[in-house]
Amino acid sequence: MSLELLTPVDDEVLESFDLLPKQIIGKSIIVHTKKSGLPEIKGLNIVLIGCDEHRNSFFSNTQYKIDEFRKSFYKLYPGNWNLNIADLGNLPNGAKVEDTYFALKEIAYHLKQMNIILVLIGGSHDLIFPLYKVFQDFRQLVNIVSVDRSFDFSQQDELISGRSYMSKIIMEKPNVLNNYSNLGFQSYYCALEEKDLMNKLYFDGIRLGQLLDNMRLAEPVIRDADILGIDMKCLSWESIADPLNGPPNGFDSRSICAISRYAGISDRLSFLGLYELISTPMMSKLLAQMIWYFIEGVQYRFDEYPVNTNEGFLKYTVALSNQNLVFFRSQTSDRWWMEITNDSHLDNKSKTTTLLACTREDYEHAKSDIIPERWYNAIKRMH
Repeated sequence: MSLELLTPVDDEVLESFDLLPKQIIGKSIIVHTKKSGLPEIKGLNIVLIGCDEHRNSFFSNTQYKIDEFRKSFYKLYPGNWNLNIADLGNLPNGAKVEDTYFALKEIAYHLKQMNIILVLIGGSHDLIFPLYKVFQDFRQLVNIVSVDRSFDFSQQDELISGRSYMSKIIMEKPNVLNNYSNLGFQSYYCALEEKDLMNKLYFDGIRLGQLLDNMRLAEPVIRDADILGIDMKCLSWESIADPLNGPPNGFDSRSICAISRYAGISDRLSFLGLYELISTPMMSKLLAQMIWYFIEGVQYRFDEYPVNTNEGFLKYTVALSNQNLVFFRSQTSDRWWMEITNDSHLDNKSKTTTLLACTREDYEHAKSDIIPERWYNAIKRMH
């Protein structure tokens, strides 16, 4: 089993915390060490795994040392968590990139079988691809959300890279991709052909400026995600304290931590990947806090997926000029969903109905006879 390939956390990391209080995260989670060996994963809720696979990175990448993250994360104090969390160490690179993909897919498949959330730290963004292939094996439709300044449909000579992995996923057979959503794209990093493809395939994208004006727009998109990948190049230079090399625009530290918490709260999310890490001291501290907020979100999940509207939900029917839209609001979490009906079949018995996460603003827009864009895209993808 590929889990046996994982290498333990360096003893030097653990020794640096000997004099710190016993309440810190580093002393309250299970850690894969040389002495203790790989822990039993049965009963775990969240596992952390480091990875340094950059051979398919589209960008020149300064190698980030995962242990620097651990030194920041382990020092933090946990919240009021009753979760079983383990740091399983690092996945070493295979002889070929495809070997790393294979091992990661095996590990992720095993964890999903056991309903354990995987947090993958490091590597390039194309590592979403082996996570996607897990859902092929499960024969399950998957929603991928990418927090990224670009769409990653680039058609370069290489078949797959950190800048073109979505093209590879779209071409895969059997195709189990239900939806791809991009949060925080910046138009000057996206080719016109990529934007046209997003529109043609009715995928969802929210610009960086829109999100910075209203971070709540990200929540329903992430709520529907099975896989979330965060390309850390989406951060502004202020967030990573790199004024010479960092981008002028991007998410600030507060916004990216909000996204991390939304990811944790998402009842549906199985895999979180944090990719393209940048070697600055601030990156380690920010990464530690992002994962802290993610775990905090998991602790406060509402267990509303699959969504059962028969209990604890209020139903609202809005009459638009040419159709009715049905909305549901949870009385527990105050979150909203809208009903999507596939009426492409002539036989009414063949109609299928699903629920799409949305905001209260979508409901208010519908009352003003404005069809929500995500509802429109979802209907188009069904046909």
